Formats: sequence, C-alpha cells, structure tokens
Amino acid sequence: MHPRAPITLRELRVVAAVARDGGIRASSDTLLRTPSAVSRAVAQLEQRLGTPLFERRGRGMLPTPAGRVAYGRYCRIEEELASVLDEAARNDRAVVTAAAVESLFDERRLTVASLLGETGHMPAVARRLGVSQPAISASIGRLESALREKLFLRTPQGMVPTRLGARWLMRFDRALAELRYLAQDLAALDGNMAGVIAVGALPLSRTRLLPEAIAKLRAAHPDLRVHARESPYEQLCADLLSGKLDFIIGALRPDTDQALHHELLFTEELCVMAATTHPLARRERLGLADLRGQSWVLSRPGTPLRESLSAFFAAHGEPAPVPAVETGDLALVRGLLITAGMLTVLSTHQLQYEVEAAQLCKLAVPLDGLQRRIGITTRSGAQLPDSVRALLQSIREACGNAAGTP
Repeated sequence: MHPRAPITLRELRVVAAVARDGGIRASSDTLLRTPSAVSRAVAQLEQRLGTPLFERRGRGMLPTPAGRVAYGRYCRIEEELASVLDEAARNDRAVVTAAAVESLFDERRLTVASLLGETGHMPAVARRLGVSQPAISASIGRLESALREKLFLRTPQGMVPTRLGARWLMRFDRALAELRYLAQDLAALDGNMAGVIAVGALPLSRTRLLPEAIAKLRAAHPDLRVHARESPYEQLCADLLSGKLDFIIGALRPDTDQALHHELLFTEELCVMAATTHPLARRERLGLADLRGQSWVLSRPGTPLRESLSAFFAAHGEPAPVPAVETGDLALVRGLLITAGMLTVLSTHQLQYEVEAAQLCKLAVPLDGLQRRIGITTRSGAQLPDSVRALLQSIREACGNAAGTP
C-alpha cells in the first residue's frame, strides 16, 4: 500500500466487523449501517488499496491475507482504546455509547491529542496539521466530551495532560502505531517494504553500527525511510513504551521493567581516549594515578558508563574523574578531545574514524573489566512489522563488523 493512502480507523472498523461477523448483512447490524453502505465501503477500500480484503462466497466472506493482517492490527487497536473506555466507564457508566466509540475511533482526533501532549501548544499543533486552532480545540473537546474526563489542563506552561490524560495518551499513541504498522504490513504483502522506521539511537550506535545496517537495508528496499531520534534514554524509553519508537539501540540499562525486552548484541571493552597530541599519548604505560588532574568530558550522571566508571575507580582506590563537560554528543566530545586536550572513556568504535585518521588514540591505561553491554530494547508484546524486523536483522549482521563478536 502506498504510504500516502493509509486506512482510516473508520474504514478499519468496517473491515473488522465484516471479518468477525462473516459477511455484509451481519456486520451491518453491528455497525448500525445499511448492508449497501457496508458493501460499498469495503469495495471502495479494496479499490483504493489495489488488493482484495475478502473472498466472496455464497455463505459469507472470508478475509484474504491482507484482510487477516488488517483485522489483526484492528484487534490490537481495539484493545488499547477499549482499555480507555473501560477506565472511563468506571467513573461514569454512561460513557460507553456508540457515539463515544465513534468519537474515540478517529485517528485524526488521536493524532491531535498526541501532538498536544508533545508540544503543550495548540497553535503549534494547528500549524503542524495545517488546520485552524479552533479545529484543534474542537477535536480535544469531542474526546473529552465522549470520555467525560479532562485530558488537558491549561497552565502558564501550556496545555498539560491530566493524570488520566497522560495514561490515555499512551494508549492513543499505541493505537496510532498499530495503524502505522498496518501500512507497512500491507506493503510487505506486495513484496515492497515501505514506510518509516522510528529508531531511538544512543551514542554508540550512531558512528558505524546503525549507518551500516541502514545502508544495507535501503540498498534492498529504497522505499524505506528511517527516523533516528537522539535523546536521553529516559525520553527514548517513554517514546518506546508509547509506540512512537520501534526500538532503541545502544547501551543496555539494568531495567527490571517487564514492559521492556532487551536483546544483547555484544559486550564492548572501554578505554581512555585522548588526542594523539596529548602528553599522555606518548607514554607506553600508565596507571589510574597518572590520570589525576586531567580535564575530562564524560557522559551525564546516571548513564551506565558514568556509573561503571565511578565504580571502577572506587574499586581501585582512586577518586572518580570529575568532568569539566558532561555530554552524550560525540561531535562535542571529539572537538573537546582534539582542541581542548581533554580525556574521555569510550570504546574506540565510537571514535573509529578519528582513530583511523590519527587524530585520536587509546591511552595505555588498563581498564580491565570495564565493559558495556550493547543491545536492542523493544516494547514487550509489540508486533513489529517486517520492515522493522528486517532492520533489526541487518543490525545483528552488522555487529561483527562494527563492534566485535556478538
């Protein structure tokens, strides 16, 4: 399916009803629409998609592979949005009405709510969607009226989700992710991987591992696009849980959250890095004591690297380095090593091109046992489309070239 012609939630509800009820007439009662309207809606959608969704038989209609894929995605969307309706109904039983369902099963309204949750600013959402601010306000009003709960509060800092609103926005985002996955599923059925893969890229993956995997995948599937997001892990994790990201690649955290699934790719050794012009670069043997008084650029507190580094120095009776600069930006790290004579602790793979160009080098300081676990984090239970699984496989294949033996 062409990415510019997605199935709407209204259309998907019709497909799901026909699949469940086994035919047009039975589903028309479920949908409260005439059989001719249901039949016309299915036929128009099949024509637009260029593929049949049902096999017409004397005793009913059976979903084709495309119809089964669409129905499967709808069931996952329904589960997310039904949770919202169920929670709203605990406060007000009158919430669960046909009108409420119609209001909620509308991807445009869900998108408006999602973007407002991100920006907190109605004019910004209106500009992004190319509509008026009153239209944005009306969309939120319809959702709040249907659910009989406030989703947002107006504050001096902008529109802020309520406690319930924040929880429901995550459900909205997951439903929108399933709709995005459906477009990629249908394209894959035609042998064409297309659409957008959303990746949370932590620092180690950005230098070689992820670029190599993307290049290989796009050589085979040029219609695929990749959106890589670089943010602190906590933000990436929140976006992963809401379905805005398909996976995160980089240093694994010791998370115990059952909502996350971690896959170890490899374990990397860390080392002290400096410019080749640094005075310590000429020394053939160094100890931790030789690093006292040096200027450091390190990742921010709370990252696995900083915690491991502090524990390593403490275990060897040395004070942990106090960084002059804290950042996860490799470009800034690179610049500070070369122009400011600072030190850092990373893997050589993260600064591989500068090492090959003889700008940076590994200092002769043994950091035996100081390692990082590198891997992929996905949302538990997520049913990722073939395109995302193909990129994950490409990453696994690139690991041996980019970072050592998996």
